[in-house]
Amino acid sequence: MSLETISVIGLGYIGLPTAAVIASRRKRVIGVDISLQAVNTINRGEIHIVEPELDMLVHAAVKEGYLRATTVPEPADAFLVAVPTPFKREEGKEHVPDLSYIHSASLSIAPVLKPGDLVILESTSPVGATEQMEAWLAEARPDLSFPSQLGEASDIRVAHCPERVLPGHVVRELVENDRVIGGMTPRCSEAACELYQLFVQGDCISTTARTAEMAKLTENSFRDVNIAFANELSIICDRLDINVWELIRLANRHPRVNILQPGPGVGGHCIAVDPWFIISEAPEQARLIRTARDVNDGKPEWVIDKVSQAVGQFLSQHPERTARDITVACLGLAFKPDIDDLRESPALAITQALKSRLPSRLMVVEPNIDVLPTSLEGSKLVGIDVALVEADIIVLLVDHKAFKKIGQEQLTGRLLVDTRGVWAGQVQRLAVPSPLPT
Repeated sequence: MSLETISVIGLGYIGLPTAAVIASRRKRVIGVDISLQAVNTINRGEIHIVEPELDMLVHAAVKEGYLRATTVPEPADAFLVAVPTPFKREEGKEHVPDLSYIHSASLSIAPVLKPGDLVILESTSPVGATEQMEAWLAEARPDLSFPSQLGEASDIRVAHCPERVLPGHVVRELVENDRVIGGMTPRCSEAACELYQLFVQGDCISTTARTAEMAKLTENSFRDVNIAFANELSIICDRLDINVWELIRLANRHPRVNILQPGPGVGGHCIAVDPWFIISEAPEQARLIRTARDVNDGKPEWVIDKVSQAVGQFLSQHPERTARDITVACLGLAFKPDIDDLRESPALAITQALKSRLPSRLMVVEPNIDVLPTSLEGSKLVGIDVALVEADIIVLLVDHKAFKKIGQEQLTGRLLVDTRGVWAGQVQRLAVPSPLPT
């Protein structure tokens, strides 16, 4: 099939790198986004997100004329839909998949579709979302035929190919990772494989659309369950006065044991989200997956309680002070180390809760952003050096490289709440505030 012009709908953390990588293969790429600011930034050869190597890739693609951004879809040979799939509340339920962005994207590209075009849904979605997207397209373009109507003889080919990349390594993993490609028909899968083989060095594995949708959800639910085990273990060890970091190191010496590291919760646009898509479709059957979500979603509140205990301990050590006199420094807001992505971040949720619940002065250290979210208005974004000098209580929420370089002498005299085990050898237990030896 002809694949000279590819359109990428949604130029965020997945769409823009995908567009840039395809453009680097000297294919004409039209990026589409509703944000005029993002469009203008990209057309200047710059980027509006933080991702290693992406700035050079976008700059070269724009300069050489292979990548252009716009707010209005234009005709192309293939359309990759990479828009958000958040949750919404519905009839008392909090985690109902919201497909409104996919719906809007479908309606926006429908007028420019022509026979022979390929439409691929990359957005992580509940099972059946690709079929729903096809139905919206078919309703908008009754003059064209779709796979559910004519099968292999349809005018438009439709498939699902979920992204499976790690923030901070997106450019490399887009090329190196295998891709699971689920077509509405075998011909649709074949066409989608042809597109991804333009830039993917890994294997392109064909399956059905529903299986491809479920594969992505399964991968991240598996990780969520394993993280929940580690997080629950950390809470148990705190209760039993055991250093969980040492315990995990010892247990992992078993040749068939590989326990993950606990943290303040689970964040990001995948692990914290995808399991709910399974739960929403099979609530009675997804018991373990639901329990893992509850454990991980409950961990931030446990951390907040530890910070409150630290405040109480500080006041008992300094009776001349009040809670308003205490300075608390939260280190890290991103959902994982060394990125600027705050989506579904437990670190951000914890910091927001501390701001609203504690009368103490709150400092925030996040080296990957320049401006605090509006939800933290009134708090102060500072550098590490300032926090280490002025803070009475230091709460480590994200193990950024910069934080791992902090020496023991810089922490002396502070109360520590370490949720990532960076200072595990310097405090007795996970997230149990105790003064460092002088």
